[in-house]
Amino acid sequence: MSELFPHLATVADDLTVINSMVADSANHTPATFQQNTGFQLNGFPVMGAWISYGLGAETEDLPAYVVLPDTRGYPAGGTINWSNGFLPSVFQGVAFNSQGAPIPDLFPPEGMSSTTDASSRQLLAEMNQHDLTRFGAEDALLARIRSHELAARMQLAVPDVTDMQSETESTKEMYGLNNDETRDFGKNCLLSRRLIEKGVRFVQVISGGSFGSPRINWDGHEDMVKNHDREAKRIDQPVAALIKDLKQRGMFEDTLILFTTEFGRTPYTQAGDGELGKGRDHNMYGFSVFMAGAGLKPGTAYGKTDEVGWKSVESEVHWHDFHATLLHLLGIDHTQLTFYHNGIERRLTNVHGNVVKDLLA
Repeated sequence: MSELFPHLATVADDLTVINSMVADSANHTPATFQQNTGFQLNGFPVMGAWISYGLGAETEDLPAYVVLPDTRGYPAGGTINWSNGFLPSVFQGVAFNSQGAPIPDLFPPEGMSSTTDASSRQLLAEMNQHDLTRFGAEDALLARIRSHELAARMQLAVPDVTDMQSETESTKEMYGLNNDETRDFGKNCLLSRRLIEKGVRFVQVISGGSFGSPRINWDGHEDMVKNHDREAKRIDQPVAALIKDLKQRGMFEDTLILFTTEFGRTPYTQAGDGELGKGRDHNMYGFSVFMAGAGLKPGTAYGKTDEVGWKSVESEVHWHDFHATLLHLLGIDHTQLTFYHNGIERRLTNVHGNVVKDLLA
């Protein structure tokens, strides 16, 4: 860890590591869906949506669930990775732009007078009320009304929370904002802290962009050392800074940090660029994730893979177990957080999942 993640190594005593994760798919999109929703098919709510549904919002000025994508593109599956699925539309994640204006079209077009703006809002309110009277409290309509109301409040809240000028130079340096390699991800990590301070319930920060050519993510088929060195340098310092920053602000014990991946890499080689042995394929049979913060036993390494790192052989943890543990740490019984859909009481853990009690403080 100290070679690939030297900054994270300095906070290793704060981490709770699971070395025995397993998944059900070695294909990016279904595996990413399972990581986020517990299911390999799309159409199911993601963790952030479930948590927003279960715990509600702490602020009326910002969304309860915010997504900060990689500046280089969206992950496999795109926007489905922050979908509300069959939950009410209000629980869908709100993706901020990683470059340029954080929220597109948040403000009226330049040149529009305040009178015209107010009149258009009044007309919109009357049309919405007409639709409510005619069609009733339909989910999509209610979500649209609430989104317009939230957008009005966000006109004040978003410029404030995204303005980094109030941060000290030492804080910006700690997150790596003065370094080309770490700047983009560092801004997202710092912004996530600011969003949490303002009452956002769940912030999803994504590392990894396009799956085109060349790949600009963690998919090291051709040359894993080169690939992982590049990607690790982007996130190592910012993630360690986030942990340190939360601790020094007294937020660490009330915040749960999840550092996850849809699967690992094989210990055996895969050909790449005409030279055998540089790349590694997908591995769903044994990989590592870590958590930190609220309710966890810090400095813990749980579970093991075999001696070559291919398959979990001790204390196997499935995504259902991970999700059950996550909800438990947030004060929710995973068997009780349900939503009736198509004749089934659905839940994040499906009909499976056990809380991994050895991870708990």
